[in-house]
Amino acid sequence: MRFGFSTNAFREYQLEDAIESIADAGYDGVELLLDEPHLYPPDATDEERERVTEVLERHGIAISNANAFMLTAIEGFHHPSYIEPDEEYRQRRIDYTLAALETAADLGHDYISIEPGGPIPDGKSREWALDTFVDSLEQVIPKAEELGVDLLVEPEPELLIETGEEFLELLERVDSPRVKCNFDAGHFYSVGEDPAELVEPLWEHTEHYHLEDIPADRTHEHTQLGDGAMDIDGFLAELEERGYDGFVTVELYPYEETAIETAQEAMTYLEEHGWA
Repeated sequence: MRFGFSTNAFREYQLEDAIESIADAGYDGVELLLDEPHLYPPDATDEERERVTEVLERHGIAISNANAFMLTAIEGFHHPSYIEPDEEYRQRRIDYTLAALETAADLGHDYISIEPGGPIPDGKSREWALDTFVDSLEQVIPKAEELGVDLLVEPEPELLIETGEEFLELLERVDSPRVKCNFDAGHFYSVGEDPAELVEPLWEHTEHYHLEDIPADRTHEHTQLGDGAMDIDGFLAELEERGYDGFVTVELYPYEETAIETAQEAMTYLEEHGWA
């Protein structure tokens, strides 16, 4: 398997500098934040996309994932979501996703990670939220199929889709092979699941993995590798045993003030444990 590091920890840096720092730390890949201040699809120009490709090639590093989950350019990480009660506001997330699919295709990348429906709005039922999420997905699936870019739904605590079972239930309602899973090990651990045990039931649906540590109380707090309580080695061993040769991206966005050092320390952990 190969390891990447997400530029969402490098929001205090220009994207070019983030890519260089991640490459210098020894990673094979970089997760591109498709949001401000890095590469925001609705505003990104052809020249900007071409520049990203040139920088990646110059540093010999690949794209591990295109992160179209975070969306601070409009309001915050989770808003607008695919399940906003206000249709016009919801449409802004849909339009953003369509632009993100185009950006990924222009960069020659095969998938983007997206949010799992957002927080269920006050006064709305889970059934309404699921129906609305499926309706929103059906508005972006044709573009994903046209471009050959997969939509990786990323289950997250306190959002519509949190668990492995809920993700599989979603797939039963969506008729497209382009909808798959962005498997975030820490997210599943935070909702009481064992990431290593969840690899098998989600294996055929998973195209990319996120990795971070999580505190012992399972609080959803992205923590430096080795500083939490998650069995990282057990999880990675399960991927290795299955012959996974894709990317595992370390996602430590809370560490903005120490982004370079954090990326280096995470790589040191992976090296010392024999994974990188």
